[in-house]
Amino acid sequence: MKTIRISLNSIDKVKSFVNDLTKFDADFDLVSGRYVIDAKSIMGIFSLDLSKPIDLNIHSESNADEIISVLSPYIVD
Repeated sequence: MKTIRISLNSIDKVKSFVNDLTKFDADFDLVSGRYVIDAKSIMGIFSLDLSKPIDLNIHSESNADEIISVLSPYIVD
């Protein structure tokens, strides 16, 4: 499992983020405080506080580098 910090601070970013994730056959969780939701769920994402960066857990070892390169527009340091 790999964890990265991402920012989804607009509706358009959330839509494109979910579209990017659905291209991969892997599980993704968004973690915000004590809440853990499926990152492929638009409704779940909108239930989180999107004003702050969120942790994304990538449950894939084989193509994690490819996933991270596709998600680079959302990654914050």
